[in-house]
Amino acid sequence: MRTFILLSTLSPQGIQTLRATPERLLEVNREVEAMGGRVIDQWALLGEYDFLSVIEAPDDASVSRLTVTLAARGSAHFETLPAIDIDEMLAIIAGTDTAPEGAG
Repeated sequence: MRTFILLSTLSPQGIQTLRATPERLLEVNREVEAMGGRVIDQWALLGEYDFLSVIEAPDDASVSRLTVTLAARGSAHFETLPAIDIDEMLAIIAGTDTAPEGAG
């Protein structure tokens, strides 16, 4: 599984939904799992983005499908960032083909 950071911004519709049914946020997390992802951690933010979610998904295609499906509802916009484990990044910089054991 790969790790991804999802930065989300609620639309006016999404803000109304969250105000009316705050538990909807947890329902979305269960939907992420139903689509093959897993929410590792999540924070509400003050500023440009409303939420930061750390998720795991099998690959780029899976997380793309997941975010497009969620964004198509019109309640949020997403910025998706692939996250690379530090040990894996060091292996990449060193030019080795594989990350050290336990990385990733």
